[in-house]
Amino acid sequence: MSTLRNPFPISKPLVLLRTLAAIGLLVAGLAMSALAITYGQLDGNRHPNVGALLYDWDPTHPGLDEACSGTLIAPTVFLTAAHCDPDRSVSNDEVWISFDADVDPVTSATTLYHGIFVPDPEFDWNHPLGSDTHDVAVVLLDTPVAGITPAQLPQPGLLDQLKATGVLSGLKFTAVGYGISTVTFGGGRPRATPDDGARRYAVSDFLALRPAWLVLSQNPHTGDGGSCAGDSGGPHFLGADTTETNIIVSTTVTGGGICNSTSVTYRLDTESARSFLGNYVTLP
Repeated sequence: MSTLRNPFPISKPLVLLRTLAAIGLLVAGLAMSALAITYGQLDGNRHPNVGALLYDWDPTHPGLDEACSGTLIAPTVFLTAAHCDPDRSVSNDEVWISFDADVDPVTSATTLYHGIFVPDPEFDWNHPLGSDTHDVAVVLLDTPVAGITPAQLPQPGLLDQLKATGVLSGLKFTAVGYGISTVTFGGGRPRATPDDGARRYAVSDFLALRPAWLVLSQNPHTGDGGSCAGDSGGPHFLGADTTETNIIVSTTVTGGGICNSTSVTYRLDTESARSFLGNYVTLP
Protein backbone atom coordinates (compact mmCIF):
# COMPACT_ATOMS: atom_id res chain seq x y z
CA MET A 1 0.00 0.00 0.00
CA SER A 2 3.09 3.10 -0.99
CA THR A 3 6.26 4.79 0.38
CA LEU A 4 9.54 3.86 1.98
CA ARG A 5 9.88 7.37 3.34
CA ASN A 6 7.84 6.63 6.45
CA PRO A 7 9.15 5.66 9.91
CA PHE A 8 7.13 2.42 9.87
CA PRO A 9 9.03 0.24 12.35
CA ILE A 10 8.93 -3.10 10.55
CA SER A 11 11.17 -5.59 12.38
CA LYS A 12 12.95 -2.87 14.40
CA PRO A 13 6.46 0.82 10.15
CA LEU A 14 -22.00 0.64 13.63
CA VAL A 15 -21.56 0.45 17.13
CA LEU A 16 -20.76 -2.62 19.19
CA LEU A 17 -22.40 -5.66 17.62
CA ARG A 18 -25.20 -5.95 20.14
CA THR A 19 -26.54 -9.42 19.44
CA LEU A 20 -25.14 -12.78 18.46
CA ALA A 21 -27.47 -12.69 15.48
CA ALA A 22 -25.80 -9.54 14.20
CA ILE A 23 -22.37 -11.10 14.67
CA GLY A 24 -23.57 -14.22 12.89
CA LEU A 25 -24.58 -12.19 9.86
CA LEU A 26 -21.15 -10.57 9.74
CA VAL A 27 -19.36 -13.91 9.92
CA ALA A 28 -21.59 -15.48 7.29
CA GLY A 29 -21.00 -12.59 4.93
CA LEU A 30 -17.25 -12.78 5.39
CA ALA A 31 -17.27 -16.50 4.69
CA MET A 32 -18.83 -15.81 1.29
CA SER A 33 -16.33 -13.11 0.37
CA ALA A 34 -14.16 -14.13 -2.58
CA LEU A 35 -11.57 -11.42 -2.11
CA ALA A 36 -8.00 -12.62 -2.52
CA ILE A 37 -6.05 -9.37 -2.30
CA THR A 38 -2.29 -9.77 -2.26
CA TYR A 39 -0.79 -6.36 -1.60
CA GLY A 40 -3.78 -4.11 -2.06
CA GLN A 41 -6.05 -2.46 -4.58
CA LEU A 42 -6.44 1.18 -5.49
CA ASP A 43 -8.98 2.68 -3.13
CA GLY A 44 -10.43 5.50 -5.21
CA ASN A 45 -13.22 6.94 -3.05
CA ARG A 46 -13.96 3.72 -1.17
CA HIS A 47 -12.53 5.10 2.09
CA PRO A 48 -12.75 8.91 1.86
CA ASN A 49 -12.17 9.32 5.62
CA VAL A 50 -8.67 7.82 5.36
CA GLY A 51 -5.99 10.42 4.73
CA ALA A 52 -2.26 11.02 4.50
CA LEU A 53 -0.14 12.76 7.14
CA LEU A 54 2.21 15.17 5.38
CA TYR A 55 5.19 17.21 6.48
CA ASP A 56 8.57 18.23 5.07
CA TRP A 57 10.88 15.50 6.33
CA ASP A 58 12.93 14.74 3.19
CA PRO A 59 15.79 17.25 2.64
CA THR A 60 16.22 15.98 -0.93
CA HIS A 61 12.58 16.68 -1.72
CA PRO A 62 11.53 20.24 -0.81
CA GLY A 63 7.90 20.58 0.17
CA LEU A 64 5.43 18.26 1.83
CA ASP A 65 6.17 14.52 1.91
CA GLU A 66 3.83 11.68 2.80
CA ALA A 67 4.90 10.35 6.19
CA CYS A 68 2.05 8.22 7.50
CA SER A 69 -1.61 7.38 7.11
CA GLY A 70 -4.57 7.95 9.39
CA THR A 71 -8.32 8.42 9.70
CA LEU A 72 -10.79 11.21 10.37
CA ILE A 73 -12.63 10.30 13.60
CA ALA A 74 -14.29 13.69 14.19
CA PRO A 75 -14.60 16.78 11.98
CA THR A 76 -11.41 18.26 13.48
CA VAL A 77 -9.65 15.10 14.73
CA PHE A 78 -7.39 12.85 12.64
CA LEU A 79 -6.21 9.57 14.20
CA THR A 80 -2.70 8.24 13.49
CA ALA A 81 0.30 6.62 15.23
CA ALA A 82 2.54 8.30 17.80
CA HIS A 83 5.72 7.07 16.09
CA CYS A 84 4.75 9.27 13.12
CA ASP A 85 5.74 12.26 15.27
CA PRO A 86 7.33 14.91 13.01
CA ASP A 87 9.57 16.32 15.75
CA ARG A 88 12.67 14.74 14.19
CA SER A 89 12.12 16.90 11.10
CA VAL A 90 9.79 19.81 11.82
CA SER A 91 7.76 21.13 14.75
CA ASN A 92 4.46 19.49 15.66
CA ASP A 93 2.47 22.41 14.26
CA GLU A 94 3.92 22.02 10.76
CA VAL A 95 1.80 19.07 9.66
CA TRP A 96 -0.90 18.77 7.04
CA ILE A 97 -3.57 16.20 6.22
CA SER A 98 -4.97 15.34 2.80
CA PHE A 99 -7.86 13.02 2.03
CA ASP A 100 -7.11 13.01 -1.69
CA ALA A 101 -6.87 9.54 -3.22
CA ASP A 102 -3.36 10.38 -4.46
CA VAL A 103 -0.94 12.72 -2.68
CA ASP A 104 2.21 12.43 -4.78
CA PRO A 105 3.06 14.97 -5.85
CA VAL A 106 1.46 17.54 -3.56
CA THR A 107 0.41 20.40 -5.83
CA SER A 108 -1.73 23.51 -5.68
CA ALA A 109 -4.67 21.24 -6.52
CA THR A 110 -4.15 19.04 -3.43
CA THR A 111 -6.73 19.64 -0.70
CA LEU A 112 -4.84 20.23 2.54
CA TYR A 113 -5.87 20.71 6.17
CA HIS A 114 -3.39 22.19 8.62
CA GLY A 115 -3.17 20.76 12.11
CA ILE A 116 -1.13 20.13 15.27
CA PHE A 117 0.29 16.68 15.97
CA VAL A 118 -0.45 15.42 19.50
CA PRO A 119 0.99 12.02 20.53
CA ASP A 120 0.00 10.01 23.57
CA PRO A 121 2.37 11.42 26.23
CA GLU A 122 3.06 7.86 27.44
CA PHE A 123 4.38 6.70 24.06
CA ASP A 124 7.82 5.12 24.39
CA TRP A 125 9.87 3.24 21.79
CA ASN A 126 11.57 1.37 24.63
CA HIS A 127 8.56 -0.46 26.04
CA PRO A 128 9.22 -4.20 26.44
CA LEU A 129 8.33 -6.27 23.38
CA GLY A 130 4.62 -7.05 23.33
CA SER A 131 3.68 -4.47 25.94
CA ASP A 132 1.44 -1.44 25.48
CA THR A 133 3.56 1.14 23.65
CA HIS A 134 0.81 3.80 23.67
CA ASP A 135 1.54 4.23 19.95
CA VAL A 136 -1.45 6.44 19.19
CA ALA A 137 -1.75 10.11 18.28
CA VAL A 138 -4.15 12.66 16.88
CA VAL A 139 -3.78 15.65 14.61
CA LEU A 140 -6.05 18.49 15.72
CA LEU A 141 -7.18 20.31 12.59
CA ASP A 142 -7.62 24.07 12.41
CA THR A 143 -10.86 23.80 10.45
CA PRO A 144 -13.56 21.10 10.34
CA VAL A 145 -13.53 18.70 7.40
CA ALA A 146 -16.82 18.97 5.53
CA GLY A 147 -18.37 16.35 3.27
CA ILE A 148 -16.55 13.35 4.80
CA THR A 149 -18.19 11.07 7.36
CA PRO A 150 -15.76 10.27 10.19
CA ALA A 151 -14.99 6.65 11.01
CA GLN A 152 -16.28 5.18 14.25
CA LEU A 153 -14.20 4.05 17.19
CA PRO A 154 -15.03 0.69 18.78
CA GLN A 155 -16.95 0.07 21.96
CA PRO A 156 -14.72 -0.76 24.95
CA GLY A 157 -13.44 -4.32 24.80
CA LEU A 158 -15.09 -5.04 21.44
CA LEU A 159 -12.41 -7.47 20.28
CA ASP A 160 -12.44 -9.30 23.62
CA GLN A 161 -16.20 -9.69 23.32
CA LEU A 162 -15.92 -11.02 19.78
CA LYS A 163 -13.30 -13.49 20.98
CA ALA A 164 -15.51 -14.60 23.85
CA THR A 165 -18.34 -15.38 21.43
CA GLY A 166 -16.00 -17.57 19.39
CA VAL A 167 -16.31 -15.63 16.13
CA LEU A 168 -13.18 -13.46 16.13
CA SER A 169 -11.04 -16.16 14.51
CA GLY A 170 -13.31 -16.16 11.47
CA LEU A 171 -13.32 -12.43 10.84
CA LYS A 172 -11.55 -10.39 8.19
CA PHE A 173 -10.27 -6.84 8.50
CA THR A 174 -9.70 -4.12 5.91
CA ALA A 175 -6.46 -2.14 6.04
CA VAL A 176 -6.24 1.23 4.29
CA GLY A 177 -3.24 3.47 3.73
CA TYR A 178 -0.83 5.24 1.44
CA GLY A 179 2.07 2.83 1.97
CA ILE A 180 4.15 0.44 -0.14
CA SER A 181 2.03 -1.63 -2.52
CA THR A 182 4.36 -4.56 -3.32
CA VAL A 183 7.68 -6.07 -2.30
CA THR A 184 9.74 -8.03 -4.83
CA PHE A 185 11.92 -10.94 -3.71
CA GLY A 186 14.77 -12.73 -5.45
CA GLY A 187 18.09 -11.56 -6.90
CA GLY A 188 19.29 -9.75 -3.79
CA ARG A 189 17.57 -7.75 -1.07
CA PRO A 190 13.77 -7.39 -1.15
CA ARG A 191 12.75 -4.32 -3.14
CA ALA A 192 9.71 -2.13 -2.58
CA THR A 193 7.80 -0.58 -5.42
CA PRO A 194 8.45 3.12 -6.02
CA ASP A 195 6.13 5.47 -4.19
CA ASP A 196 3.08 6.48 -6.19
CA GLY A 197 1.25 8.30 -3.40
CA ALA A 198 -2.01 6.41 -3.93
CA ARG A 199 -4.43 5.27 -1.26
CA ARG A 200 -5.00 1.52 -1.28
CA TYR A 201 -6.90 -1.08 0.71
CA ALA A 202 -6.25 -4.75 1.45
CA VAL A 203 -7.95 -7.53 3.38
CA SER A 204 -6.36 -9.53 6.22
CA ASP A 205 -7.38 -12.56 8.26
CA PHE A 206 -7.30 -12.71 12.05
CA LEU A 207 -4.26 -14.38 13.65
CA ALA A 208 -4.10 -13.47 17.34
CA LEU A 209 -5.44 -11.11 19.98
CA ARG A 210 -3.13 -9.70 22.65
CA PRO A 211 -3.82 -7.19 25.44
CA ALA A 212 -2.74 -4.18 23.36
CA TRP A 213 -2.43 -5.71 19.89
CA LEU A 214 -4.48 -7.28 17.11
CA VAL A 215 -2.25 -9.50 14.96
CA LEU A 216 -3.39 -10.08 11.38
CA SER A 217 -2.15 -12.20 8.50
CA GLN A 218 -0.86 -10.45 5.41
CA ASN A 219 0.62 -13.52 3.78
CA PRO A 220 -0.01 -13.30 0.02
CA HIS A 221 0.23 -17.09 -0.25
CA THR A 222 -2.96 -17.39 1.78
CA GLY A 223 -4.72 -14.61 -0.12
CA ASP A 224 -4.11 -11.92 2.48
CA GLY A 225 -2.83 -8.39 2.01
CA GLY A 226 -1.93 -5.81 4.59
CA SER A 227 0.22 -2.87 5.57
CA CYS A 228 3.78 -1.72 5.00
CA ALA A 229 5.94 1.39 5.27
CA GLY A 230 3.82 4.50 4.80
CA ASP A 231 0.71 2.83 6.24
CA SER A 232 1.59 3.54 9.88
CA GLY A 233 -1.35 5.06 11.72
CA GLY A 234 -3.77 3.85 9.07
CA PRO A 235 -6.97 2.04 10.02
CA HIS A 236 -8.02 -1.58 10.17
CA PHE A 237 -11.78 -1.67 9.71
CA LEU A 238 -13.88 -4.52 11.05
CA GLY A 239 -15.09 -6.65 8.16
CA ALA A 240 -14.32 -6.77 4.46
CA ASP A 241 -16.04 -6.29 1.12
CA THR A 242 -19.85 -6.19 1.52
CA THR A 243 -19.60 -6.83 5.27
CA GLU A 244 -17.08 -4.09 5.98
CA THR A 245 -18.13 -1.68 8.73
CA ASN A 246 -17.08 1.89 9.47
CA ILE A 247 -15.58 0.78 12.81
CA ILE A 248 -11.80 1.09 13.20
CA VAL A 249 -10.66 -1.59 15.62
CA SER A 250 -6.91 -0.95 15.36
CA THR A 251 -4.20 1.07 13.62
CA THR A 252 -1.09 -0.01 11.74
CA VAL A 253 2.09 0.08 13.83
CA THR A 254 4.47 -2.71 12.87
CA GLY A 255 4.70 -6.20 11.43
CA GLY A 256 6.78 -9.28 10.79
CA GLY A 257 8.90 -10.20 7.81
CA ILE A 258 9.20 -7.81 4.90
CA CYS A 259 5.55 -6.75 4.76
CA ASN A 260 4.52 -10.27 3.80
CA SER A 261 3.75 -12.23 6.95
CA THR A 262 1.98 -10.42 9.80
CA SER A 263 0.60 -7.00 10.60
CA VAL A 264 0.81 -6.08 14.28
CA THR A 265 -1.81 -3.42 14.90
CA TYR A 266 -2.56 -1.26 17.94
CA ARG A 267 -5.97 -1.89 19.48
CA LEU A 268 -8.36 1.03 19.94
CA ASP A 269 -10.85 -0.74 22.20
CA THR A 270 -8.54 -0.90 25.22
CA GLU A 271 -8.75 1.27 28.32
CA SER A 272 -5.31 2.65 27.47
CA ALA A 273 -6.20 3.84 23.96
CA ARG A 274 -9.58 5.13 25.07
CA SER A 275 -8.10 7.13 27.94
CA PHE A 276 -6.03 9.11 25.43
CA LEU A 277 -8.63 9.42 22.67
CA GLY A 278 -11.33 10.44 25.13
CA ASN A 279 -9.54 13.76 25.55
CA TYR A 280 -10.38 14.68 21.95
CA VAL A 281 -13.55 12.84 20.88
CA THR A 282 -16.74 11.51 22.42
CA LEU A 283 -16.20 7.78 22.87
CA PRO A 284 -18.88 5.17 22.10
